[in-house]
Amino acid sequence: MKIIFLGAIEEVTGSKFLIISNKGKKILLDCGMYQGKGLETDAQNRDLGFEPSEIDIVLLSHAHIDHSGLLPYICKNGFSGKIYCTHATRDLCSIMLPDSGRIQESDTVDFNKKRERIGLPPAEPLYTARDAFASLRYFVSLPLNLEITIEEGVKVVFTETGHILGGSAINLIFDENGTQKRLCYTGDIGRYNKHLLTDPAPFPQADYIITESTYGDRKHEPVDSAEEKLALIVQQTCIKKLGKLLIPSFAIGRCQEIIYSLNSLKKAGRLPDVPIFVDSPLAVSATDIFRLHTECFKDDILDIIRTQKDPFGFDNLYYVRTKEDSKKLNTYNRPCIIISASGMMEAGRIKHHLANNIEDRKNTVLVIGYCSPSTLGRRIVERDKYVSIYGNKYAVNAQIEEIDALSGHGDYEEMYQYLSCQNPLKIKQLYLVHGELPAQQTYKNYLENKGFKNVSIPVKKQAEEM
Repeated sequence: MKIIFLGAIEEVTGSKFLIISNKGKKILLDCGMYQGKGLETDAQNRDLGFEPSEIDIVLLSHAHIDHSGLLPYICKNGFSGKIYCTHATRDLCSIMLPDSGRIQESDTVDFNKKRERIGLPPAEPLYTARDAFASLRYFVSLPLNLEITIEEGVKVVFTETGHILGGSAINLIFDENGTQKRLCYTGDIGRYNKHLLTDPAPFPQADYIITESTYGDRKHEPVDSAEEKLALIVQQTCIKKLGKLLIPSFAIGRCQEIIYSLNSLKKAGRLPDVPIFVDSPLAVSATDIFRLHTECFKDDILDIIRTQKDPFGFDNLYYVRTKEDSKKLNTYNRPCIIISASGMMEAGRIKHHLANNIEDRKNTVLVIGYCSPSTLGRRIVERDKYVSIYGNKYAVNAQIEEIDALSGHGDYEEMYQYLSCQNPLKIKQLYLVHGELPAQQTYKNYLENKGFKNVSIPVKKQAEEM
């Protein structure tokens, strides 16, 4: 059996790992899109490292585009097998992949204007919304903790990671000539003690582990501190300075967590009477899907859902769907909170809100998640004096705040806590992916000090026999 590392190698995007069994079956773990550089990543996304028609099965850990975003592309180019994932992951992909297709189409129009000016032929989008809808026919959804046979001699079971709704580790069992080999691909690992989703769950003992390392060199603030800090930032911005609070947020997971936190503050009488706008059609649709998948929630959230009003709906909370209503926020001059995608600020309506508000000292930009290098979000987090948005230069005069307690990724202690269900002496190899190299090196040393003996950081297209 062989594994080839094709994406999320020494970086946090484009997750793709190809397994080739002794019988020649090709199983792809995730099929993520490279993000963060606009159409500069176009060539990377087209260089898959495999022929889509040769892939027999795709196993998908969760719906985030850096893990799922090239599924329509491979379906468009010859893949015709099955895509296995959890029920919630499939439902989220049904809205996220078409949304990604629409972004590809829109970005390509702008990109082709630049190409035309320099005499280059037009480019085609990676895929369209229509292609994305067509890819959904290949999805097969499964419940957590159900072991099934997906190929002769190959079984899989999905286990909870607590990262986003439906997020799971992929646990594979290979029977090769009477010998079992067990591989776990953790996908992204969530935080413990979050408000909404169940905690990451222990997973079966593995021989080989492929695991993320995003925050391999960082310790997060306690989850309970997030609402306290959020209340202070809202008070400072909306009451003291009479400004706008902009919260760039991924539409899936982070957005619902921040809505829930604002709801909690509202019920406690700690939220000022200011309007809250969720300006992301994808986030609106995703919140509807959250309401469907109560199996992913903690027991106390289920009690709230059963006995109280909707935790994702309360007075002064407004969901914005249309472009026209979104544009009206540009001229809205009263204190308010605007939650808008995307979290790294590279696409979506948040860019318009930043362009209209980042130069005003009354306003605040609150960053609540990881921003990759080279993204607009990273430049804002690092307090660049000026940033470019849609080709125009803007002074960063707004106050910049961060709450990393709301991150969907565990820190190095939480990632180790997740792995601590394993006997390190039984693990033949542990591979660190989905992380920047300095964080990976720090996390590698940490795990080795905790007793994991064979920890490595693969390079792109590295092939390993197992």
